[in-house]
Amino acid sequence: MRIITNTASMFRPEEGSRLGIQIIPVSVSLDDRSLRDYVDIDSDAFMALLGEDHVPTSSQPCVGDVIDVLENSDEETILLTVGDGLSGEYATALGVRNTLPYKDRIHVINSGSLGGPLRYLAKKAVDLRNQGLSALEIDRRLTECAASSASFVIPADFQYLRRSGRIQQITAKIGGALKLLPVLTQTEDRRRISLMAVKRTWNAAVDTILTRLNAMGVNEEYLISVEYADTKSLAEKVRDRIRTRFPNIESELMQLPPSLITHGGPGCIVVQSIHK
Repeated sequence: MRIITNTASMFRPEEGSRLGIQIIPVSVSLDDRSLRDYVDIDSDAFMALLGEDHVPTSSQPCVGDVIDVLENSDEETILLTVGDGLSGEYATALGVRNTLPYKDRIHVINSGSLGGPLRYLAKKAVDLRNQGLSALEIDRRLTECAASSASFVIPADFQYLRRSGRIQQITAKIGGALKLLPVLTQTEDRRRISLMAVKRTWNAAVDTILTRLNAMGVNEEYLISVEYADTKSLAEKVRDRIRTRFPNIESELMQLPPSLITHGGPGCIVVQSIHK
């Protein structure tokens, strides 16, 4: 059974290969060049280019890559995509799947998210496969698990999210003009990012996220991921506060890939949770 996802899971292709996960690179468009996550450029090199005032855009894995992966084998396949609405990948993968004669052997799963939760779901798929579960049962369990995820973003620059279409233009204008710190989260249908709160300090912004996680019932049965673009020291402080508030919870700290930095922008911090 094949397990496939993409670099929005923060898996490098070689890292995924060691775990038995096939990783499709997401491309970033920069100055008319298409650069693949972790293949053509890594996060630090990408941040250096942004510091030179290059303006990126990102895309889902190209249709050709998805076709190549799904046509490569008629083996039972679990394909985990970025959340529908956050990317067109889910719809693209379904379209490709439906053209294949062995489509019933391909399970395209909408993760409802990206980043930490997508990474966790891919690892969980490997564990379930190793336990001998069927693809249909793995599909059911991953879909159930995906519904528990939550994501929060504190961007340092509204304009990256505005360009990506993840937030309304008026929200970006207000936040940018007032030099405030927004706290963003997914809409109820999980298809877009919306404004949850606006704070004047990082501490207040992080407190808002911790309060929401607590209200959601997050406990030691959850995994919390803290992700960053170029602000590792700040992300470490956020993780420390999470560990103080939730002392028995598993947490992880990771740098975002270029494709996700494109949306959050330099200086962004992402906090995500999922029930294990």
